[in-house]
Amino acid sequence: MQSKDFRLGKLTRREFREARAAGHFVAAIIATGSIEQHLEHLAFETDIATSTRIAEIVAERLYPRVVVATPISIGIAEHHMHAAGTLTTKPGAWLSVVFDAVDSMVRHGIKKVLVLNGHAGNRPGASAVQVQWDLYFEREHEDVDLRFNSYWDVLDMEFIKQVQDIPELPGHASEFETSVSMHLLPENVRVDSIPESQNDGSSAATAEKGKLLLDEILIGVAAVIEDMLGLQS
Repeated sequence: MQSKDFRLGKLTRREFREARAAGHFVAAIIATGSIEQHLEHLAFETDIATSTRIAEIVAERLYPRVVVATPISIGIAEHHMHAAGTLTTKPGAWLSVVFDAVDSMVRHGIKKVLVLNGHAGNRPGASAVQVQWDLYFEREHEDVDLRFNSYWDVLDMEFIKQVQDIPELPGHASEFETSVSMHLLPENVRVDSIPESQNDGSSAATAEKGKLLLDEILIGVAAVIEDMLGLQS
């Protein structure tokens, strides 16, 4: 029996091969993020855990069109290395891994790839990935649709102003990230430690705000994938 999973790492080679032969997994999402300090109240994995979970929810909603590749957890986080436990990579190393992950998907016939980012520090590296990719595929594969979006890119600032007390996006372990985590990944939030973070935004965070934010994020990320798949009218 073929697996109904959409997570690449959970599939066998037969299951992936048969899914592709059946016309499934036309698009792929590669989640990127970071393992870094998030003040006193959020877990180190906040960035990558959030982008990965969003990717999984969207892929599940669009099953069987989308496969979620193995997340690229370590990001460009030198600016957080003052906090013990943070992991970082050099920009060039990060660029190479992301580029090669995308290239792997394309070589397996998946020409629509969304890199869904959850860490602001990766954005400069992502621009380099896009430039390098455009140069490479201008010669090799003109039919590839590669997009890089941080998951908060789909949100409108006017919407943020309606939901949040402090209209900051994304911030760092502030109202936005803390609210989303409270709803999506509550096990990663140390509520009792929020006052110790001495951050006005995190003090204003609630799970209710997180649900409003996440619902809008999921709609927006799904719309990006649907546009890549030609499903948007």
